[in-house]
Amino acid sequence: MKAWIASLIFAAILVGVMLSARAAPQTDPLVERGRYLVGFGSCNDCHTPGWRESGGTIAVSRWMTGSNLGYRGPWGTSYPANVRLEFQGISEKDWLFMVRTRGGHWPMVWHDLRFLKTSDQRAIYRFIRQLGPRGVAARADLPPDIEPKTPYIWIVPH
Repeated sequence: MKAWIASLIFAAILVGVMLSARAAPQTDPLVERGRYLVGFGSCNDCHTPGWRESGGTIAVSRWMTGSNLGYRGPWGTSYPANVRLEFQGISEKDWLFMVRTRGGHWPMVWHDLRFLKTSDQRAIYRFIRQLGPRGVAARADLPPDIEPKTPYIWIVPH
């Protein structure tokens, strides 16, 4: 009788362990890789307000929310996007297409993103997407003849 009870208890424990292992959320290894690439790739320099001034100490929960600091040059004034909001509205496939085809103007470096392996491009998308939405949409870019009412960095090619 005691062996039967011990076997039943063992079986119950085994089932419980198996169920809890199945229920454990699976972590995507690309998410941590994306965090590394976003940090190393200087994405926060433009897309996270106060990043440079803080010496890179802004909490991850506040990363990639865009900025009101404009970049003004012959093209007009561009503002860093709130990538967290943008990634909620595009698929990973859309992001990979953008990386391959998108042009743009300084300071965004689409051409540099093209040097990354596809798995690294996916990692960036997955990391930012899992951060979830936060903040407000970026300001609209301005044409060259409109003086920005926000702070901006003047870029004059020579």
